[in-house]
Amino acid sequence: MPETTKQREAPRSIDLHGHPLSYADVGTGPTVLFVHGLLGSHRHWTQLMSTLAAERRLIAPDLFGHGSSAKPVGDYSLGAHAATLRDLLDRLEAQRVTLVGHSLGGGIAMQFSYLFPDRVERLVLVSSGGLGRELSPLLRAAALPGSELVLPVIASRWLHQRTASVAGALGRLGIRPSTDLTEAWRALGELNAEGRRAFLATVRSVIDPGGQTVTAWRHLPMAATVPTMLVWGAKDRIIPSWHAVNAARTGFPGSRVEIFEQAGHFPHLAEPERFAALLADFIGDPAQPTANSSAVSSFSR
Repeated sequence: MPETTKQREAPRSIDLHGHPLSYADVGTGPTVLFVHGLLGSHRHWTQLMSTLAAERRLIAPDLFGHGSSAKPVGDYSLGAHAATLRDLLDRLEAQRVTLVGHSLGGGIAMQFSYLFPDRVERLVLVSSGGLGRELSPLLRAAALPGSELVLPVIASRWLHQRTASVAGALGRLGIRPSTDLTEAWRALGELNAEGRRAFLATVRSVIDPGGQTVTAWRHLPMAATVPTMLVWGAKDRIIPSWHAVNAARTGFPGSRVEIFEQAGHFPHLAEPERFAALLADFIGDPAQPTANSSAVSSFSR
């Protein structure tokens, strides 16, 4: 008997290559696969999934090394993550998907599109990595030798308890940290020893002290036929928003670009209703393919 939407609402786990992979799977219909970024998990997509699940099947895994999934010693490259997603889709009997990738997940989504083009219907890149060398100094610092000695201090319970007290005091004064800072700090505080090791392995697979080391530019011409939308926050301090417009002009001709003027690196969390409406519009009628539209709504550099 087929599973109902209700039966699939709670995150579950599947064994892939001897390791448990956690994922959420809700709704029925054409499939959308959400791929979170560094330090993220399927929780970043929870509100969006509850909005869109009426007409589509929505799958959001915790990548290996993240969330509730296993954190084995091994390969954390973009290609390894893309192959894991392919294997997950095979096990869940999902053939073709709309890929939505945030940050590191955007780089994985592009790698997936290159390796398995017959599995991709549409591509949505959100504050995506892989489109330029430029990157926040904080992430570049994580690639430095010796960062494994500093990270346990930054992620310590003691430090996070004290910063929570300070944040509470500032909140009472009406001063609130940005979504970017809140998400990054929360995620760091949840890292255990295995999580810290996986975090550094992931960082060093795509970043060096000079910036991003992996680029999608060699493969972009092959992805030009995939309807693509790029979504960015104008206030992104992790990966600059001009990467989106540059990619649309030279790498994804005819793609759609949406800039959230008040958002940073997490536009889907800063303005979830707007993001959900854009995604639903881009995907369109499940029975009809969506053509790329050339549109840049706004841009700040």
